[in-house]
Amino acid sequence: MYSEASSEIPSQAAIANSRRKTKIVCTIGPSTNTREMIWKLAETGMNVARLNMSHGDHQSHQKVINLVKEYNAQNTDGNVIAIMLDTKGPEVRSGDVPEPIMLSEGQEFNFTIKRGVSTEDTVSVNYDDFINDVEAGDILLVDGGMMSLAVKSKTADTVKCEVVDGGELKSRRHLNVRGKSATLPSITEKDWEDIKFGVENGVDFYAVSFVKDAKVIHELKDYLKGVNADIHVIPKIESADSIPNLQSIIAASDGAMVARGDLGAELPIEDVPLLQAEIVQTCRNMEKPVIVATNMLESMIDHPTPTRAEVSDIAIAVREGADAIMLSGETAHGKYPLKAVKVMHTVALRTESSIYNPTTSPSVIASAQGLQNEEFSPSQLSKMFGSHATMMANTLRTPIIVFTQTGSMAVLLSHYRPSSTIFAFTNEERVKLRLALYQGVIPIHMEFSDDAEETFSRAISSLLKAQYVKKGDYVTLVQSGVTSIWREESTHNIQVRRAQV
Repeated sequence: MYSEASSEIPSQAAIANSRRKTKIVCTIGPSTNTREMIWKLAETGMNVARLNMSHGDHQSHQKVINLVKEYNAQNTDGNVIAIMLDTKGPEVRSGDVPEPIMLSEGQEFNFTIKRGVSTEDTVSVNYDDFINDVEAGDILLVDGGMMSLAVKSKTADTVKCEVVDGGELKSRRHLNVRGKSATLPSITEKDWEDIKFGVENGVDFYAVSFVKDAKVIHELKDYLKGVNADIHVIPKIESADSIPNLQSIIAASDGAMVARGDLGAELPIEDVPLLQAEIVQTCRNMEKPVIVATNMLESMIDHPTPTRAEVSDIAIAVREGADAIMLSGETAHGKYPLKAVKVMHTVALRTESSIYNPTTSPSVIASAQGLQNEEFSPSQLSKMFGSHATMMANTLRTPIIVFTQTGSMAVLLSHYRPSSTIFAFTNEERVKLRLALYQGVIPIHMEFSDDAEETFSRAISSLLKAQYVKKGDYVTLVQSGVTSIWREESTHNIQVRRAQV
């Protein structure tokens, strides 16, 4: 895993760095929605199971939720799978056609808001304001650019186009206008029904499609607060309108997803890599998790090995600092879902081995400016201890054990990107599941006793039993946070201990 210099690194450091830090989100679909496949996905490397509400129904998604919860109930050693419900959002689609229509370059073709139209030169769209959203000169993209048409003119109910890039137009194809977002609401009636379904089943995350501004995030969070649902909200950055509002959207949210498919349809495709880097860095600056998604191993839907460009794409996302990378069709309906997860796992692990050298850690050390103040806020103290715990663990090349009730210190440590694994012990099941998305964190549920020493001892014993550490290894133990576990006031404590039975 290491280069020639690896022989100089102690065995404990090698063990501590042999676990993948970047998390893998797998979309569950017909190829993977059985008990056997979900177990195999988890064993191969899945950390988050994604339910794509654009496909399937509540009954099929309920089956997957039940299976994931069954897996989690049987695996208590840190291999936990979180559940993400991904809303369909406001999609503009063409209507049904009895058989595919071949579109040729230069051909005239029309889209109409009249329902049920399907002829060789005209099909319906499902969105009445489509007429108002497009203008002469606009470029319409079918399925993210698989075909494209130039808008020539429009009438009261029809948009008249000329085919630029032809192909086979099938039923219910996704339509985008390059450089524009549809004026549809970000959360549709169907989305609200799916969100309620998520509340009933206690999912861990919502991925919200086509978020344009922070208003929709506040609306959803207000709803969740009203129904007492502890579910984190991850906006999908995929519309042209979301980019000018990026800072406020992420500030209002619990993270973000770089949804590159529609992002590359609504904006120039050459901007997508730059936007990806910007979104990842914005989330990193705000200490929020970020997922890079879409087309990461697209060729593996049909082929057992990836293209070399896809391998590089995964490595770039890892090097940029993404918390998670996502598989969509590869695991939902692909022919090789387990191989796709294995490729993603091995590429991420190999890339991380070139980044996380304990002697040259990339950890973000908190600013020392606050040290000149006489008083510290609890969050300032937490950041200071988080950065120093990371520095200590990197210097000594030890894993970190953190005890947390809210998950905040584990999240902070993840932000500082220590070289080794963060074992986050929590007595809150919801916190454990949520931490499954964060880079470098292995969440473990454990009840805390009133005796701190006894709790520390049990935690280390459990890691020894699971072979996460070996007897005699050193560990950096962090008990720090605004919410104290064993004292009335906030407690900040860093220790280095030797793992003993």
